[in-house]
Amino acid sequence: MKKLYIRTFGCQMNEYDSDKMVDILGANEELVKTDTPEDADVILFNTCSVREKAQEKVFHDLGRVKHLKQANPDLIIGVGGCVASQEGAAIVSRAPYVDVVFGPQTLHRLPALIDKRRTSGRSQVDISFPEIEKFDNMPPARVEGATAFVSIMEGCSKYCSFCVVPYTRGEEVSRPLDDILTEIAGLAAQNVREVTLLGQNVNAWRAPIARGEHAAGTEIYDFAFLLECVHDIPDIERIRYTTSHPREMSARIVEAYAKLPKLVSNLHLPVQAGSDRVLAAMKRGYTTLEYKALIRKLRVARPDLTVSSDFIVGFPGETEADFEATMKLIEDVGFDNSYSFIYSARPGTPAADLVDDTPQALKLERLARLQKRIDEQATVISESMVGSQQRVLVEGPSKKNPEELAGRTDNNRVVNFVGDLHTNPQRTSRLIGSFVNVKITAVMSHSLRGELVLAD
Repeated sequence: MKKLYIRTFGCQMNEYDSDKMVDILGANEELVKTDTPEDADVILFNTCSVREKAQEKVFHDLGRVKHLKQANPDLIIGVGGCVASQEGAAIVSRAPYVDVVFGPQTLHRLPALIDKRRTSGRSQVDISFPEIEKFDNMPPARVEGATAFVSIMEGCSKYCSFCVVPYTRGEEVSRPLDDILTEIAGLAAQNVREVTLLGQNVNAWRAPIARGEHAAGTEIYDFAFLLECVHDIPDIERIRYTTSHPREMSARIVEAYAKLPKLVSNLHLPVQAGSDRVLAAMKRGYTTLEYKALIRKLRVARPDLTVSSDFIVGFPGETEADFEATMKLIEDVGFDNSYSFIYSARPGTPAADLVDDTPQALKLERLARLQKRIDEQATVISESMVGSQQRVLVEGPSKKNPEELAGRTDNNRVVNFVGDLHTNPQRTSRLIGSFVNVKITAVMSHSLRGELVLAD
């Protein structure tokens, strides 16, 4: 049996794409996934260009498998994702042993690219941006467990000055409403109970309202309508989405938090900075005051809402006052979690031309302060949950103790708890994939402990 090894870099979108690569090559090439590159017949690197020196890290990893190609000339080595989209044929020029280079929008063409490489003897590069073709050519969803990701749109049209995504994934393209709902209904039939809707700017999803074959008009379905439709699918009991943009958080989406109980009380809403001057330089399109007003409206609609965010520390020109404004925003909002990074220039973006004169040591110091404060706030929120009963979706055995179970709360905290393995192992096994009530008893470093609340 032939084997496929994939190394994935970056975000949940890349994880989703890698899973689709497994499905596509499993269906077309009869490949099965392996965790060992030495055993593989096909090796793929699904890359991300958000972090610093992403290109060099890719070439470093390629160098580590070069000897495998020398030992086995039939081995296929491929590079996909955003670095592939950014570098294109330059990857093959620098690493001639790479067989296929494909972008995020052409991963569905992998079987054809591999076949053409084998028949022609030449490396294949396809980093084009076919709009909806990728979604139309995906195999049926295959899931294991009670949770699943569903990609609903691709790309970004915001053109923030620091971000490479519009150039590597293209502009925003929304998947048709019927296709999304059909996929989610299929997942529900496979006992999926929680779905996470994915997109670079997921709440920018739009779809035209069909008014007949020759209808003219600009009426559209918006993201709030999609949430309502997913909410109506009977066996789907919990809805998440990521990543959203503040400019797309409409009044209708805010209203959804008041009327859709299946929509979780946890929102990831990237702000990036707390200084209006820095936000303007980033071309984010909102002010700190507007962001805070939006959070207030959301918490009126859903009082127990927890909010996580993205932060860039050390953006070119960031002063001490700018950073303190970010710390003030963190305090005011009470963020629960963050993905925070030191700024690194991405080639081809407008911000790459800005003077970046903040010392690296100072950036590291600021990042540590920011992360420490958010961790402290998250701990306070976790401690407030002790003694409460939480509805938990049981995902499987605990990673630290296979004799315990692990699940996730509505506000996205992992809870480890004892099932009933010794006295009733069959009942405990049946809990996996279902919702249970758990009383929270303690706060750990990155999780909670709880006790299963048994029905009378």
